[in-house]
Amino acid sequence: GRSFEEIIQKGLRMIGHLHYYAGHIQYDMTNLIKWLLLAVLTGLTVGFISSLFARALKFVTTYRTEHFWVFFLLPAAGLVIVFLYQKLGQDDGGTNQVLSTIRSQDDVPFHSAPLIFISTILTHFAGGSAGREGAAIQLGGSIGNQLGSWFRLDEEDRHVMVMCGMSAAFSAVFGTPMAAAVFSMEVVSVGIMYYAALVPCVISSIIASEFAANFGIHPESFHVVDIPDLTVETGLKMVLVAVACAAISIIFCMTLQGISKLYTKYFKNPYIRIAAASAIIIAITLLLRTTDYMGAGNNLIELAIEEGQTRPLDFFWKILLTALTMRAGFRGGEIVPSFCIGATFGCLMGHLIGLSPSICAAAGMAALFCGVTNCPITSILIAFELFGFRGVSYYLIAVSISYAVSGYYGLYKDQTIVYSKYKAKYINRHTRF
Repeated sequence: GRSFEEIIQKGLRMIGHLHYYAGHIQYDMTNLIKWLLLAVLTGLTVGFISSLFARALKFVTTYRTEHFWVFFLLPAAGLVIVFLYQKLGQDDGGTNQVLSTIRSQDDVPFHSAPLIFISTILTHFAGGSAGREGAAIQLGGSIGNQLGSWFRLDEEDRHVMVMCGMSAAFSAVFGTPMAAAVFSMEVVSVGIMYYAALVPCVISSIIASEFAANFGIHPESFHVVDIPDLTVETGLKMVLVAVACAAISIIFCMTLQGISKLYTKYFKNPYIRIAAASAIIIAITLLLRTTDYMGAGNNLIELAIEEGQTRPLDFFWKILLTALTMRAGFRGGEIVPSFCIGATFGCLMGHLIGLSPSICAAAGMAALFCGVTNCPITSILIAFELFGFRGVSYYLIAVSISYAVSGYYGLYKDQTIVYSKYKAKYINRHTRF
């Protein structure tokens, strides 16, 4: 019963709708192909550089372990690092600058990559108490930013490239592609996930992880033993471990901040500061008569998780020596030391409260990482990738409680807490550093 003109008009409208949807599909497919290609390129590039970095770290760590005298070169290594940053990297803000870049407030200079590579190698070679993830994040972020510049991407796409590079580097160095993919999207603004970067971060993370594995950089994993069944009693004990680990994460952040203020007050000259700090670190290490606190502390993590062994003050000395090292001007990162602190403290708590020291060490490691980074999803994924799924209930309890109790402290001053941890409320504040 419709007229010929009505039929023609309806047909034209349908053609218009089809054209509209076809345009959207073409736009989406073009973007998908673009990001797949860029992610693969970033994964291969950052994976290669990060694999070289990991191999170099392994070599210098092995050499230092076999030649204790290298430890006495710590002041010289520190002076070289200060000189390099004074001459080449005065505008280098480390991991905070990478986070600031993603929030459109800064830029990552390309020279950050070789600077952090060399300075972290020197720190580990001479026995400083430092991790490697800070270097990996900055290395990947710098390379991702540079690739974005070379391909003339706009500002928003370059920020995604920075996250893509961060994920690739984190994945290559740690061998945890799931956690690495999520970390760069979660760490910048707590409460907001940058889902626009999901595809490139996932793809680059997987590519970099596989590249590193083929390069001989095998992912770390720890065998958790004696995992008890979850009961009301064991669950409450894990809550206690999580609360204690959250408190230690706050103490760790406050110690870093306090040591930094002391250095600034009493050693204003960066050369004198790093030389004096080196002397203090050497003196403490000689008094303790152990090399266990040098480097990242992987040996202590392994003992705590796989054998349930730790000394009562291992976590304390790792906090102190890491703060002395990192705030003096050495480079590396605080995340792997936080793993060590969490694992050793969790193991100690397990002995004290009568719960498996192994599961407490694993859960404590994830909980403390969450406390200092405010990244609960990444923390859960790290636990799954490093420890497996058998203790999943304990890891979920530990991470969620630690996230809630650790407050608004964090390792990175340019990390923003967008939403309150306690209410569905917008607060938009920086973490304390």
